[in-house]
Amino acid sequence: MRSRISVEIDNKLKGVYVFFTSCEVLNGEGIEIEEEIYRRYLIDPEKLKEDPVVKSYRSFLWRFGIDPTKVRPSGEALRRRIARGDKLPKINCVVDCGNLASLETLVPIGIYDLNKISDPLLLTLSNGGEEFEPIGGKKEFLQKGIPVLISGGKVIHIYPHRDSRITMVTKETREVLVIAAGVEGVKEDIVKEAIIKTCKCLNEKCSGNCEDIMYLKNK
Repeated sequence: MRSRISVEIDNKLKGVYVFFTSCEVLNGEGIEIEEEIYRRYLIDPEKLKEDPVVKSYRSFLWRFGIDPTKVRPSGEALRRRIARGDKLPKINCVVDCGNLASLETLVPIGIYDLNKISDPLLLTLSNGGEEFEPIGGKKEFLQKGIPVLISGGKVIHIYPHRDSRITMVTKETREVLVIAAGVEGVKEDIVKEAIIKTCKCLNEKCSGNCEDIMYLKNK
């Protein structure tokens, strides 16, 4: 496995923190989710906006001019999906583990193919005009002042809710970087719980071998 990746947070991003780790995996077909988990979240989706974790991620996005009622943080989007009676999409073993942890904690989990990443990663604000290729979407150019994760000069994530095709996980992926995204107002133990759940799933379902979890917060 390649040496551990490093992450830096620009001072412009106040209140941002991350838990992250790298992990060897044997990726494959999507995992089966127990029906009990789905039943647990069959609630009125409108009640989600009152959840303190959802409120905090929404407030963070509003701060940068991103409307979270149109582009929702991943945890809220997954919870709403279940509340509508749908099930989690089966993508592949690794991605499904991240989605399951995000569903249960409401914390956005980013998982990236480690061999497609350049060290170090930087969490910062966009300068404007950067190219972004979202998974499942068309290429776009970013406005100035959007929170982004940059690898090798390219935007691989809009923090904390959209990932790029550049570093997406496929069935051929064997090493991943896992990031649990924290923002002001979300307790650190909740975000740590999210990455622990992800690693446990990777270890059990994807033959994973995760490294120690690291923590980084903007001063």
